[in-house]
Amino acid sequence: MEILVMAGQLILGLSILVGLHELGHLLAAKAFGMRVEQYFIGFPPKVFSIKRGETEYGLGAIPLGGFVKISGMIDESLDTEQMRGEPQPWEFRAKPAWQRLIVMLGGIIVNVITGIIIFVAITYKNGNTYLPASEARYGIVAYDLAKQIGLQTGDKILKINGSSYKSFGDISSSDVLLGNNSYYTVERNGKVFDVNIPNDFIDKLSDRKSIVQFLEPIQPFKVGELAPGQPAEKAGLKTGDVITSVNGKPVRYYHEFGEIVRPLKNKPIDVVVNRNGQPVTLHMTTTEDGTVGFYQQSMLKLKTEEYTFGEALVVGTKRAFQVVFDNIKGFGKIFRGEVSASKALSGPIGIAQNLFGGIWLWDRFWTVTGLLSMALAFMNALPIPALDGGHSTLLLYEIVSGRKPSDKFLEAAQRVGMVILLGLMAFAIFNDVFKAVF
Repeated sequence: MEILVMAGQLILGLSILVGLHELGHLLAAKAFGMRVEQYFIGFPPKVFSIKRGETEYGLGAIPLGGFVKISGMIDESLDTEQMRGEPQPWEFRAKPAWQRLIVMLGGIIVNVITGIIIFVAITYKNGNTYLPASEARYGIVAYDLAKQIGLQTGDKILKINGSSYKSFGDISSSDVLLGNNSYYTVERNGKVFDVNIPNDFIDKLSDRKSIVQFLEPIQPFKVGELAPGQPAEKAGLKTGDVITSVNGKPVRYYHEFGEIVRPLKNKPIDVVVNRNGQPVTLHMTTTEDGTVGFYQQSMLKLKTEEYTFGEALVVGTKRAFQVVFDNIKGFGKIFRGEVSASKALSGPIGIAQNLFGGIWLWDRFWTVTGLLSMALAFMNALPIPALDGGHSTLLLYEIVSGRKPSDKFLEAAQRVGMVILLGLMAFAIFNDVFKAVF
């Protein structure tokens, strides 16, 4: 069922974004009097289509893209037959270079606008809920990756890159992990010192199996929601109980409970809880994974900031463009060899697993869709032949130099670009499968 939910979210999200992207091309082309022959969401084989005026609108069976076919343009169809005749007034090639440039940028512009609208709407609706840095007063839980750079459980992170910070989430923000020469100022046993973050550290965090195992705040906790049919529920544990010890070992924080119970797989344990001021002892047997089946309710206090629409417009737009800036930083680290491309790049399988997840939550769906919209705009703007950015680069050359590249050159560039894109797509899909299996 989870696979169907992941696939459904991916298909719906991509269909919305691709449909809007291609609509941007279509509207710009029609605005300049160009003939649009086809508008399709998805790739062939064709599922169905309907013709309105000069344009055939349809749906393809492969929901991983889409296309608009504009008369007189060398595109992914590589239909060069019509290019042999004289340019007609309604054709792409007959229009001024500046009009053709706007048509090529139409999809990118629409994706940027879509991403901004989504981020602004989510920001206005939900505000910003975060754990204030001051609430992490008990320090951090350092997992293996945190220990590798010199952090320890109980450390208090006072500053990031020499500056105080507002939210605990800033510790693992993209500005820090994708930046260069970042460092934490840490207090440990009354001593203050700096812990440097290696420039290639994000490569380790990109490992799908390690991404959640960096650090988290030390949290006093209560028992939250109970998993039906699991040992905790069967033993009589109740929401709101405060666990004070396990097998005689005192427990104050959630990570201490995990450290005691996790190694005890399929073992009987005695759990003492404080229930309405009275101690209660419960007997239960852990699962084969070393769990008992409840969610923690942190006793740290979150803070929520509400935004007016004007404030949400500013903050949401900033969040949208942060996706672009993060992509630029990420590519920079790949080119410098600080991040492995096989870990950093994901195809449709990786996007469905790591971003959408197996539970359909609308807030998460729209957040991921907004992120993908900005990422799609960025990727399409790259000056690679066959992408909008490649076409736009050649059009800018034509505008500046006054010389139009020959049709043969444009056709050759399109073929090269398609080979590059198909190669990247094959790499991304193979990489997803490899990471999922191994």
